Amino acid sequence: MLVLEGRDAAKFAQAQFMNDVTALAPGHWQWSGCLTPKGRVIALFALLKFDDERLWLLLADADPAALAAQLQRFVFRSKLTIRVDDGLHAGGALAAPALARGAAIAEAADGAIELDLGAADGPRTLRIANAPGEDDADALVRWNAFDLAHGLPRLSGSQVEQWTPQQLSLDRLAAYSVKKGCYPGQEIVARTHFLGQAKRGLARLTTAAAAAPGDPVATEGKELGKVVCSHGGEALAVLPLQLPDVPLDIAGAHAAPAPLLDGLAR
Repeated sequence: MLVLEGRDAAKFAQAQFMNDVTALAPGHWQWSGCLTPKGRVIALFALLKFDDERLWLLLADADPAALAAQLQRFVFRSKLTIRVDDGLHAGGALAAPALARGAAIAEAADGAIELDLGAADGPRTLRIANAPGEDDADALVRWNAFDLAHGLPRLSGSQVEQWTPQQLSLDRLAAYSVKKGCYPGQEIVARTHFLGQAKRGLARLTTAAAAAPGDPVATEGKELGKVVCSHGGEALAVLPLQLPDVPLDIAGAHAAPAPLLDGLAR
């Protein structure tokens, strides 16, 4: 967990992250991320805004210490601290939250923070507490499959700084803004949006063999795109928005399009 605290915490986040922190009400959370100046995604995370002086970044994949060091270079005279909190532990359950609903953050009686990460086709609760919960390997498998089916990409090291928000279809998660002020990569994101230049997006594929990030997705020997992440017999890949109606393969193994599910936007 990465924690931003201080008088300028929200102002700093507004200037550095790709979603509109100012428009986010206290006590709520949103998907957001960090971009390179060329508009490529460095990290994707859930941003929790308790108030303008306390924000948490829940990182699924990025190294919090590395991201903290990167952000620290832009603090200058801003009044805030950026720190990694190793004492906070996130754990998920495939059940409806007791208190949290939608993007609203809730605090449980035991002091844990509760988030609603479910959708219409299935409830999920994420709890952030000072003590780790019990590991459930089967629940983790189902949790990751749910993320993939709903178009939440997981970015391993090889996929960092490879894709724009539009290529990852992060509009489906309401994870970036084209109307707020400047932030790193904003010019590329806004230009792509307003000029209608997005030609590639995220696609869900079922696969006949295990796929790995970076594997090519091809048809008749012609590469159409690449795998971003995979889980079990499915993968998320960046492909042309106008996908030809032809057989696909991933690294030589048969693949077929599957619908992306909605419901994770916040």
